[in-house]
Parts: sequence; C-alpha cells; structure tokens
Amino acid sequence: MKKKLLSLFAVVFTAFLLVGCSSSSNSSKKTTTLKIGASAVPHAQILRHVAPELKKEGVNLKITTFQDYTMPNKALANGELDANYFQHVPFLKLWNKQNHGTLVNAGGVHLEPIAVFSKKVKKLQDLKKGATIIVSSNVPDYGRILQIFKDAGLITLKKGIDITSANFSDIASNPRHLKFKHSYEPKLLPTIYKNGEGDAVVINANYAVGAGLNPIKQSIAIEKRNSPYVNIIATRKGDQNKPAIKKLVKVLQSTKTQKWILHHYKGAVLPEKNVK
Repeated sequence: MKKKLLSLFAVVFTAFLLVGCSSSSNSSKKTTTLKIGASAVPHAQILRHVAPELKKEGVNLKITTFQDYTMPNKALANGELDANYFQHVPFLKLWNKQNHGTLVNAGGVHLEPIAVFSKKVKKLQDLKKGATIIVSSNVPDYGRILQIFKDAGLITLKKGIDITSANFSDIASNPRHLKFKHSYEPKLLPTIYKNGEGDAVVINANYAVGAGLNPIKQSIAIEKRNSPYVNIIATRKGDQNKPAIKKLVKVLQSTKTQKWILHHYKGAVLPEKNVK
C-alpha cells in the first residue's frame, strides 16, 4: 500500500513539475505591444491582416485609426505611438521640415495610386478649356497630380523642377487653361465627386476605396506604378532599429503579405514588391 502511495505521489509530483516548467517557460516568453496609428483604409486593414502572424513573433499590435493626415505624426512625435502607417516619404519630409521633426522611414509597404475621377468625361484628354479640377489641400501630393496631367500632355512644367516638391505655380504651360482648385480636405473628395462637382476630382486611393470607388476601373487617369509615393512605416529616429519595428516591417514586406495586398484590393492598392 505504501509503495502504491509513493508511486502515486511520484506521478503527481512529476506532473506538477512539468506544469510548473511549462508555465515558467510561457511566462518567460516576452511579448511587446506596438502602438501604431493608421488610416482606416487600407492601412489598418493590412495591419489587422498581419496581426496574428506578428503575435506569433511576440509582437502585439495596438492599432489606432485616424481620419486625417494631421494627427498621426503629432501623436508619433509626442510618444503616444511607436509607429504610424499612412504617409509617403515626400509627405514625411515636408512634415519634418514644417514641424522641426525627426521622424524617419522604417520601410515601404505599398503604393496607393492617386487617380482622377469624372462624371463629365471618359478620358483625361477630353477635358474642355477652362475645366475645373478639384484637388485636395495636401501639398505633398501636388507633384504626383501634376505628373498625371503632364503625362496626358495637358500641361508642361518648368525645367529642373523636382516632381516630389512641385506646386501648381510650377506649371509652365496650360493651353486649356485648366483650373486647379486645391482647398479641399482629402477625405471630402469622394463626396465631392459623387455630388458631381467640378469637371474632374483627384482622389487618393485610400479615400476612394473607403468610399466604394475602384481607382483601376472607375477613374479616367491613374498614377503610374514607378512612383516615389510608396506608403511607409514611420517611427521616431532610432526606433527603426528596435526588434518589434523590424519584425513589423519584415512581415509587411514579405512576399506573402505583398501578394495578399495585390489580390485583396484588386490592384487599387499596389504592393511595393512586383508580385503576382
């Protein structure tokens, strides 16, 4: 009887040790919470898609969505966020310049091709003299908009202009006297287009897709893929080398994620990598 009790005690004690070791092993596995700000579409959607994979890597994403282009960099600079995902490099450079900031690019993920929509014409070249083009107040996007109209042969730009910092004052010739109105908040442009205002409306892909528009199928002109306006993960200077940030960028730039972006958004959002 004593032998049986001793054997039972040994089994229970061994099981207790194993459970204890397992608990100790699990508790010793470090996890990092990464606070990241993002635009709702497509940025936050992409982050939610990769969140389970990052969790396996010991990184828990805490995603805060923003409806404008003003607050995410302020929140990052103030330490409220560890990173953000909503902007391209020209936007980041201008923000740093205007705000004496030191935010940096931790890695590119995708391109949101900016596109021209119209209820009045079916091709950009069909715009009549004096046509009104409604554009957002987002200055870093002006160069990419001008490039679309330049490629269509509707305007020319002054010689030596850096397209990433170009403005409407850099137009050299405008034979059709197109009127570019650029005092509108980017998020309002889909509504302005749906209301039939202006002759053409230029809309960022994130706001277009969020409003149920397909830039590939419904626009009359769209930005070319070889663009400097790839959307990036931004961090405070030095933080781009933190393990959690590196894991985030690695997962977002992986072929698996890049393929998902291409197929999920049906080309309306283009991955940085040329995947199929």
